[in-house]
Amino acid sequence: MQINISKENEISAKTGTIAENRLGVELCGIALDNPVIAASGTFGYGYEFAEIFDINELGTFSFKGTTAEPRFGNLTPRIAETPSGMLNSVGLQNPGVDRVISEELPKLKKVFSKPVMANVSGFSTEEYAHVCELLDKEEQVGWLEVNISCPNVHGGGMGFGTDPKMAAEVTKAVKAVTRKPVIMKLTPNVTDIASIAKACEAEGADGISLINTLLAMRIDLRNRRPLLKNGTGGMSGPAVFPVAVRCVYQVREAVSIPVVGLGGVASAEDVIEMMMAGATAVQVGAMNLTEPGICRRIIRELPEAMDRLKITNLKDIIGAAHQ
Repeated sequence: MQINISKENEISAKTGTIAENRLGVELCGIALDNPVIAASGTFGYGYEFAEIFDINELGTFSFKGTTAEPRFGNLTPRIAETPSGMLNSVGLQNPGVDRVISEELPKLKKVFSKPVMANVSGFSTEEYAHVCELLDKEEQVGWLEVNISCPNVHGGGMGFGTDPKMAAEVTKAVKAVTRKPVIMKLTPNVTDIASIAKACEAEGADGISLINTLLAMRIDLRNRRPLLKNGTGGMSGPAVFPVAVRCVYQVREAVSIPVVGLGGVASAEDVIEMMMAGATAVQVGAMNLTEPGICRRIIRELPEAMDRLKITNLKDIIGAAHQ
């Protein structure tokens, strides 16, 4: 694929590095060429998007939420539109960790040369630890993003992320069996998200990512029933961006470990705002589904946005709104 941009901000099609290191950040000890990360659940296992553009241009991406056993997910319909966003109740559909390791990661390695973020889900503390222990052994996995915030499954997911004690328990169990950075992914469906983040930090979490989707519902007016078969689903898209910024800001105030911000990010300016709120890196989620090349566009538009805002290096603005 031809890449036609100015020499000053030249992106190498081979490695995805930026000629000037204005965009570079470090997340839990691992260098990123830029802070833009495609979010889990919106980017598959990467190689699907590699047919559209060179995914090595990304900082990295978080692959599809992975459980110990294969999951078909929830019954359909499980996607619904909403103003400035969408609802989903996919329910962690995935092939299971063994097939991810034996089939998905080898295919990914052919098209992606950087460390990838492994997103892990579970229905018990033991399952989280088991899946993380297996993925921790994979060379291409750079970070383990532990999802204790999925609102679309019963008996797991968000239940672990709404109680500081349970969040701490999962964090402790995962840290006991891993050596790679562990990033705990939190739900906004709580009264005090900062307390959850602090509990995770206390048990050794290396980072926090937030927010996952907001619990929501739509009604089918003709059938007088919820649009989603599951009843409720997670709302994502630009409508949730201000909520995400607020959560990132509050968690940055509460913890000293890196924060990854996500939720409604749709532009270079959104990335900058998230970073000023306290995010070291920023994930792009739902917008990947409507504009598959949005991460690449945001990365290419960041230098111009930085120039307008008189920003020399992105790493200098992390948490700037707190000063």
